Amino acid sequence: MTDDELRQLIASNARAIEAAASERTEMRKAILKLTDLQEGVINLLSRLDEERPTILRKLNTIENKIDQLLQSE
Repeated sequence: MTDDELRQLIASNARAIEAAASERTEMRKAILKLTDLQEGVINLLSRLDEERPTILRKLNTIENKIDQLLQSE
């Protein structure tokens, strides 16, 4: 292998390593975004679970009022 071929190979390897490092950085950023998104979904679901009893109580109240109205007719 000539010196020129060796330099080309080294340069090519350096570019490949830089590209891999860049991809790794982008993957880390994407993983962080996904983690933030997952935390947001978990928080949303937890709030929905907390509000569910209130919603069910309100629906029960509406149902009871409708039942009363139907019985009074």
